[in-house]
Amino acid sequence: MKVLAVIGHKGSGKTTFICRLIPVLRARGYRVGTVKHVGPEVEPDTPGKDTFRHREAGAARVLLYSQRLGALFWEHPGDPLEEYLARYMGDLDLVILEGFKGSAFPKIEVYRSGEPLAGRIPVLAVIADRPARVPDGIPLLPPDPELVADFLEAELLAA
Repeated sequence: MKVLAVIGHKGSGKTTFICRLIPVLRARGYRVGTVKHVGPEVEPDTPGKDTFRHREAGAARVLLYSQRLGALFWEHPGDPLEEYLARYMGDLDLVILEGFKGSAFPKIEVYRSGEPLAGRIPVLAVIADRPARVPDGIPLLPPDPELVADFLEAELLAA
């Protein structure tokens, strides 16, 4: 399993680009998973629903399951992300993290405006639809998912 963090300022188009990249990677035969970083104030479950009530009652894990979808809810004391990636996504070829700019994982920045994060945060490349000032040696890629998939195959997935 390889892991890539897609980082960028709020509103830069990270989610949109990830959603365009996933089908390209899948068409090339890769099994792809994603992880979205959210703040600790975000409640992924729905307060008042049965799964939420089960957690409130003290269940260590709550699995929401239907014939089509499943979701696992658990509370943790800030365990490392790597532990959960290995446990729940270790069978995938690539896990794309949205956010996690402070992580040690390889990163690609989606840039739209403002000061690029590249230079302050190590990145493999910057994706931008306009010229951007990035440090020497950091590739500037267009927001073309086919070209980015080519780059990822050469720089991350082949390794």
